[in-house]
Amino acid sequence: MKALVISDTHGNADRAFAAYALAEPVDLIIHLGDGCADADLLREALEVPVINVAGNCDPGSNAPRERLWECEGKRILLTHGDAYQVKSGLARLRQRAEEIGVDAVLFGHTHQGVLEKYSGLLLINPGPLTNSSTHHSYAVLDITPESIISRHYDID
Repeated sequence: MKALVISDTHGNADRAFAAYALAEPVDLIIHLGDGCADADLLREALEVPVINVAGNCDPGSNAPRERLWECEGKRILLTHGDAYQVKSGLARLRQRAEEIGVDAVLFGHTHQGVLEKYSGLLLINPGPLTNSSTHHSYAVLDITPESIISRHYDID
């Protein structure tokens, strides 16, 4: 399974579509919040499934704030990250991951890309795609029963 992971588009659907064009072909798009309307646009325009969670800047969204996703035998937590105060560190997020027994956590909110392994747990933040950030990035995951491999890519 090859998945495009994006977050924090904040209304910048054009950059989300550009990330998709650069990453394709992908089997799935994952949007990690602060752009639920952008996730809806991707879902409507593309012939690839889109799963998403809501962020702190997605008022009125029906998307869940957190989602446990299973793929190729791997358990992956999808969250925006604000509920775990990720701007102050990843300890609370790691604790949640340990509580529910996941292989990886995908999160956003910080507007900074992260690829970190902690005691076998993979922590991935694809970085932001919003216009207000000076740096823009996305991640592509290759998920197999044996591993989760994440690669980050910069985008203008």
